[in-house]
Amino acid sequence: MKINFKSVLLILLLILAAYPRIHVFCQSLSSSELIGNAKEHDGKPVTFTGEAIGDIMLRGEFAWVNINDGDNALGIWMSAALAKEINFTGSYKTRGDKVEVTGIFHRACSEHGGDLDIHAQSLRKLGDGRIVNQKLNLDKRNLSISLFGALILIWILSLFRHR
Repeated sequence: MKINFKSVLLILLLILAAYPRIHVFCQSLSSSELIGNAKEHDGKPVTFTGEAIGDIMLRGEFAWVNINDGDNALGIWMSAALAKEINFTGSYKTRGDKVEVTGIFHRACSEHGGDLDIHAQSLRKLGDGRIVNQKLNLDKRNLSISLFGALILIWILSLFRHR
């Protein structure tokens, strides 16, 4: 049996045409690009990179995770299994894991009340989060003590004045 190169190529092209949502690795898009050109990206695979922030909100077998790229935060709908890969989410006391999410972008998701979101198909951790040690600002502490002292002095003086 002889294999015809043109037939194999035609079959491969038909397979690719039948599966338009096969993810081709693409450059990560910014939140500003996604928000500003939402209509253009609607229903298409996108890659979005940023810091996981806030709480991971589990919803049964799925979870909401907010990812911030420094300009805006986008809501990402993902499986709970993918969400478990995130160890740190950004807050006042922590720096969140840096992640790259690939999924389908929705400018007005009918499944989630018309919100703009990304339904993640994959998540790749690019950097680990960490606890942030906040140092006490001694100048602010000293100013606070001085102002509190002045407040007490004014209160005492006002007590003597009304007698």
